[in-house]
This record gives sequence, structure tokens and C-alpha cells, in this order.
Amino acid sequence: MPTLRRQVAAVTAVLALSVTAGAVGGPAFADQREDKKEATATGYGGAVSTVDLDASAAALEVLREGGNAADAAVAAAATLGVTEAYSAGIGGGGYFVFYDARTGDVETIDGRETAPAGMPPDAFINAATGKPYPFAELVSSGVSVGVPGTLATWERALERWGHRDLEDVLEPAIEVAEEGFVVDDTFRQQTLDNKARFSAYTSTRDLFLPGGDAPAVGSVFRNPDLAETYRLIARKGTGAFYGGQLAEDMADTVQSPPKDPAWVPPETNPPTSIPAFPGYLTTEDLAGYRTIDQEPTHVEYRGYDVYGMAPSSSGGTTVGEALNILETFNLQEMRQADGTNPGALHHYLEASALAFADRGKYVGDPAFVDVPTGDLTDPLFGKERSCGIDPATAAVKPVAAGDVSDYDGVCPVAPAAAADGTDTENISTTNLTVADQWGNVVEYTLTIEQTGGSGIVVPGRGFLLNNELTDFSYDSANPEDPNRVEAGKRPRSSMSPTIILKDDKPFLALGSPGGSTIITTVLQTILNRVDLGMSVSEALAAPRAAQRNTANVTAEPEFITAYGSQLAPYGHKLVPAGDAFSSAAEIGAATAIEFGRHGRMTAAAEPVRRGGGSALVVWPDR
Repeated sequence: MPTLRRQVAAVTAVLALSVTAGAVGGPAFADQREDKKEATATGYGGAVSTVDLDASAAALEVLREGGNAADAAVAAAATLGVTEAYSAGIGGGGYFVFYDARTGDVETIDGRETAPAGMPPDAFINAATGKPYPFAELVSSGVSVGVPGTLATWERALERWGHRDLEDVLEPAIEVAEEGFVVDDTFRQQTLDNKARFSAYTSTRDLFLPGGDAPAVGSVFRNPDLAETYRLIARKGTGAFYGGQLAEDMADTVQSPPKDPAWVPPETNPPTSIPAFPGYLTTEDLAGYRTIDQEPTHVEYRGYDVYGMAPSSSGGTTVGEALNILETFNLQEMRQADGTNPGALHHYLEASALAFADRGKYVGDPAFVDVPTGDLTDPLFGKERSCGIDPATAAVKPVAAGDVSDYDGVCPVAPAAAADGTDTENISTTNLTVADQWGNVVEYTLTIEQTGGSGIVVPGRGFLLNNELTDFSYDSANPEDPNRVEAGKRPRSSMSPTIILKDDKPFLALGSPGGSTIITTVLQTILNRVDLGMSVSEALAAPRAAQRNTANVTAEPEFITAYGSQLAPYGHKLVPAGDAFSSAAEIGAATAIEFGRHGRMTAAAEPVRRGGGSALVVWPDR
């Protein structure tokens, strides 16, 4: 019997080939493919939600064959490295959160990238001008590449919690890379959005721009180089990545980016300068990389226990602080007669701004900075920060940070100085949620940062390198900035994989991509589900807005249409989402699983964002 993954691959490949060959009924293929991608699935025995059908099918295959949530999560992540290559892969890093059903504990792995040992603090500064290089130039360069942590995260997760070894769980991803996956509108559009950068590097152009154009929708995209890279790792373990010829290839690529000397920006893109700055990654950096086992953040909200990712991620502290601020208000009572609740949304936006002010002031890599994690997630600190919310009027942004050295939960608050620097964390990344038949749960966010990372494929290896180091406050000359550039340091992240317990049992697991809007996406989804009474699927699908302590609120067009007029009297100015590297005006692409009675699980994915996600369960019925 063919596996579920092979069944899905066979059907989609046949359909795609018929479209590529010019068969009649091309639009019907899109309809058939979409029918197979369900945003909600309810059942038993295990569940998975990702942005991609092949990745969800890979996880489900592992679950059905007796693997646990950790095994299935790694299988899904490896497959996303193929199908979501612009958002994730072994050239990046991430954060892995695990609920252990046997112990009842939530545990985490920090697999964030690190700055190379030889990276100077002024690496992003133009010596001739004394000012930072343009962000767009730094993004597409070797200097932006951090030491990857994703593969080490997979290894550590399997060591701590898995039933299978790395060789076994890589099999579905190898199959997808070898046989190919069907190109959808999102993959093609993301390729076109990055066409100028991709065309600058010969290895990237050869892989992602065959014939000079993005792969056609409905065609089958294969990556045999990545399949062989995965096979090498399956045979020899992670040592083949962090040492040996592959490590030398990565270091050489970063130090001498493979830019085409005859490159000129394509006519279809705005003129772009890509100096292809060399970076600092060495084989010694790769050999010395280590993940970190650490305790999660924890806050209580409306009777739920909310666990998140501690620094170097700012996700757990910022989501946790915002929830502590909102805890002081009865948001349900703000509902209007027509069923809308602009008051709750106003408080959500204001709480987010306050928490982001503290994020900027205090959060960095705890190996380099004394991060007051306990204070930031202290309910007394949150209660005191809530005094900064006027129930009728939005505060002028940016608001000042709170003082973690002196608080007692009583108003008024004595603000600390504001933080310096610009938030450059970008909107890409991917997220997955998995649960197994034993009750274990994984929430995992992984990334290569920008959509397309650094834009540099390691020649002959089939994967893109990250540009995570631009997450540092690279333009900051302030020695007190917790996120300034330092060798060996992990840049601050916003990834917010979150697991929520009720009465010591899983209630909800969720996470999202989206740069610094990850925090607001997770926070707003919790608000939607817990306070506003939406189902988990409705909570994910609802239009989003992000207030990150800035003058304007970034919002999806649907949010502006639905709530813009209601929030205007409070003083909120809503502006459409989107950036220079993406044509989509979307915020996040979340995944979640909610846990009901008698082992019933509801897996939820996006119905529309990023072309819609894929939610699957092991057994629809008992």
C-alpha cells in the first residue's frame, strides 16, 4: 500500500503534468488541488496543521506509523524545507516547544541562529559614511547570514522526545524533493517578488528561475540537490552538515557569494543594488553551534496557563506581558449591542504597544544581556502597565517602557527611557502544530527570516541561507541596546510558539510566521478564542491588525473595512499591511490545534492566507 504522502504526491503530480502539457481543463486542476487542502479537521489519534499539504501529509504519515509528535514535527519541518523553501529550511533556525504528556511539563529548544565569532559590532556600518548600509543591500548578502540552527534543533528534539531517528523522519521530505511538488500561486508569486535578488546569484537563479522565470503554476518543481543533501544527512547525521565538505561549502558561499558579475536587475523589477557583501561564517562557527534547552515563559490568563518561548525570542515575554495587561479588563463586557467589540480591540492594540515598548527596552540574548524575564511576565508588572491604557483614547506612540526595577501593581507608572533602533524583522517564516495519540504536543516556528532569506542558495546543495543577522538593531550605536550586534550572539526574535493548558491538560497550541507581527497574531488569536468567543477556526481566519508601538497600526484590508470606522474615534490610524519583499497584504499564516473532551482534536489552518493551509487528523471518527 502506498503511504499517504505518496498517494497525495501521485495525484498532484499527474494533475500537474497534465496542466503543464496543455491539457484541457487547467482551471479544474486548481479546484481539485484546493479541495484537498482543508483548513479545519476534527478527529482523534493525532492531528497536524501546517501551511502546506505535503508537509501535513508527511507528519500524518509518521503519526499513523507510530511516531510521536516530535517525530512528526521534524518530518513536517523537513518537508516544509522543500515546499516552503523561501520561509524555512536547514539554512535557518527556530524555536521548538513540546508538551510532554508523560510528565505534564512544557519544555523548549532554542535553535536560533548565532552571529559568527568573527563578526564585528560595526559589520553593517559603511566606514566611508559612518552610517548603516541600506537594509535592502544587507538582506541579500553574506554578511546577513547567521550560523544555522534548524538541523541541530531537529536532532535535539528527536533525542529528547522522539521515537524515530533522523534518517527515518527525513524520508518523506527526500521523496518530495526528488519527485517534486505542485507549484501554486503563492510559490510563483513569492519567486516573482524576489526575482531581482534571486537572479543576482547564479546558484539561486539556476534553481528557482529556470529559463529566467518563476516556475509556472501547476508545474512540478523538483529539487534533486536538496534531496541529495537530505540523503547525506540521513546517512551520516548532523555532523555532515556542521562539518565536512558541506560545512566548507556553506562557509565558502557566505565568504564569497556566488554573484553573477554580469548581473543587471531584471526589467520586471525596480532597479536594485546588490553589492553581495561577504560574510563572516566559518567552518569553526558551524562546528561550534549548539541548541539551548530552556524553561518556557509562563503566565496565567482567564484561568489558562500560557507557555511560550523565552529569550532569545521576545515572543513569550511580549505575548505574556500583553495578556497580563489585558487580564485587568473585562473585555467581554465591552461588547456592543450589534455584537461588535471595538473596545476590546482598542485594549488589545494598546496592550500590545505597551508590551512592545518593554520588548525593545529589555529583551535580547540572555547570554549577553540580563533580561528581566520574570519581571516582564509578572502579573503585578502587567497590572501596573495596564494603567497606561485610556479606555477611550489611544496613547501617542511610541509609548515609553515600564520600569522593571520598581513596580507594585499600583498606578501611576514611572516610565523608563524609550528604546532606540528600528525593528527590521521581516514577515516570512513558517509554523506547524502537531499532536499525537499519547497527548504530546509540538508547536514549532522555523525560519530563514526574509521571504527567500539572504537570496543565496548554497551551490549544489539545494537550500537557501538565512539573513537572520539583520534582526539585530544593526543601526544602533547605543551600548545599552539589548539587541545590538555582538559576535556569538543570537539576534532577538519574535517567534511565539505557544501552548496553553487548562487544568494541566492541553487546551490550545498555536503559532504563526510574520516577523514582529507573529507576537500580535498569536495575541489576537488568543483574544479571539478566549475573550471574544470565536471557535479556533474562526479565531485564525479573523482579519488581523498589529500595533507594535508605532504611530500607525498595520492592518489587513479586511480588518480596516470591518473595524476602521469603529476604531477611528479612539485615535487609531490603520494602514495596510505589506512590504517591499512581498505583494501580499497579509499578516501571519497561523496554525493551531484545540483539544476537546475524550481525545477529540480540532486542527485549524488558514483558509486563505498564503493560499490556505492544511489541517489533518489521524482518524476523523473513533
